[in-house]
Amino acid sequence: MKDYTRYEKARILGARSLQIAMGAPSFVESSDKENPIDIAKKEMEDDKLPITVK
Repeated sequence: MKDYTRYEKARILGARSLQIAMGAPSFVESSDKENPIDIAKKEMEDDKLPITVK
């Protein structure tokens, strides 16, 4: 995981969890009942986020 500020982490996780909640495919294994925020956190921990920060 890269060194993001806490504000960047919050923005990235919020945007990605919204995408997952709207039906975007996830890049980590997860159950159907898992919270989209938890899935986004797993993606961030595994460095599999499809989001680029400039």
